[in-house]
Amino acid sequence: MAFKHNALASAIALALGAALPAGAADGDIEAIRKEIKQIKDSYESRIQSLEQRLKEAEAKTERAAAQVPAAQPGQAARGGSTSSSAFNPDISVILQGAFNKREGGERHISGFFEAGEHAHSERGFTLDHSEVVMSANVDPYFRGFLNLAVADEELEVEEAWFQTLGLGRGFTVKGGRFLSGIGYQNEQHPHAWDFADNNLMYSVLFGEHLIHDGLQAKWLAPTPIFLEFGAEAARGQFFPGSDDGGDKNGAGAWAAFAHIGGDVGVSNSWRTGLSYLRARPKARHAHVDDINDVEGHTDFTGTSKAWIADFVWKWAPNGNARARNFKFQAEYFRRKESGSLLCEDNSAEGGACTGIEDAFSSKQSGWYAQGVFQFMPRWRVGLRFDQLNSGNVDFGANSAFIEGSDYKPSKTSLMLDFSPSEFSRFRFQVARDKSMEGDTDNQFSLQYIHSLGAHGAHRF
Repeated sequence: MAFKHNALASAIALALGAALPAGAADGDIEAIRKEIKQIKDSYESRIQSLEQRLKEAEAKTERAAAQVPAAQPGQAARGGSTSSSAFNPDISVILQGAFNKREGGERHISGFFEAGEHAHSERGFTLDHSEVVMSANVDPYFRGFLNLAVADEELEVEEAWFQTLGLGRGFTVKGGRFLSGIGYQNEQHPHAWDFADNNLMYSVLFGEHLIHDGLQAKWLAPTPIFLEFGAEAARGQFFPGSDDGGDKNGAGAWAAFAHIGGDVGVSNSWRTGLSYLRARPKARHAHVDDINDVEGHTDFTGTSKAWIADFVWKWAPNGNARARNFKFQAEYFRRKESGSLLCEDNSAEGGACTGIEDAFSSKQSGWYAQGVFQFMPRWRVGLRFDQLNSGNVDFGANSAFIEGSDYKPSKTSLMLDFSPSEFSRFRFQVARDKSMEGDTDNQFSLQYIHSLGAHGAHRF
């Protein structure tokens, strides 16, 4: 480096010397030499400063490299990052609660066996179940999802599944615990509902929604319009199945669905579908009031089949739903069950059942329709009407102890909600509940829903 400095100084001196006139005074030459020396000293000082900064930068780089952990075996093969923060899932929490005014005590939907515990039946100040959600890509081939429902001292796994990412040609496979793809609303969690409570149709079909422990295969067709087909095989321990029905080597429930949809201009879109569910419950437990108005316990074993038709229409001016939009949603079901029914002996409590098991069959149906209109940014209003038909129910020999019903449960709900942002919502709802024969319940609810953290977009 010193050689380069001297060479440069010499070159400058020669250049300046060549440029001097022949008769230049000795004083002038001496002044020029001093200027050359100053230039040389300044140049060497700058070079030393740059060399020092270069050494400091190299030292920092070596220290940073020493702090990076070594890659784990197989990490490079998976195509993942070598950073300790490579696994960075989306995590969110849903907080949900309400103040409800309604009649106390148990309310059963007349003419139907209860489908487990009905959600949102508490009154007064209530804390609905909160949700903890985590999701991330496992690798280039799979994605994982976990949804935990927390209520008081209970922790429930609502969903825990993996889904393929790289099968191609529109095929995906999902495995684990997941919400079935049948119908329209079934895959929505309560915080995504447009009303504070569930519709009567889903209440009698599944309690809240149909959950599967099993496998789902889905195919999205390469067509100009939306067209998908799916099939599911599951353990079948959830209603309309049962724990005993799911205790087997094989599937206790099967489901299939087809959905088609598209756009009408730039402002409208639609989707409709048809679904089928078949379950094989065994000793599925339920409560009934016998002819002596004493609670009886029944066990059903047989086959449960259900068909669901769904339709959704959405409107937003020029496709921009931010200011105004409207959604119409409707579903219809028919269910047929056949097998045997045991009414446990409750004579000791003054009941009429004597423990007889005999043939049982039922054909029931129902529907709901709802419209939700966002009339200005952040404000929505909605109206929903539910109607069920208890249909034809044959209790066999147990008809002597259990009375059938031709009652048609119904419910009308009106809601108004305000969303300060995409992460929070407040809702006021009034309803006239006529689902229980001879007992009309006028209800109202004040509800809040808050979302914390990264939460995926909801389905169409």
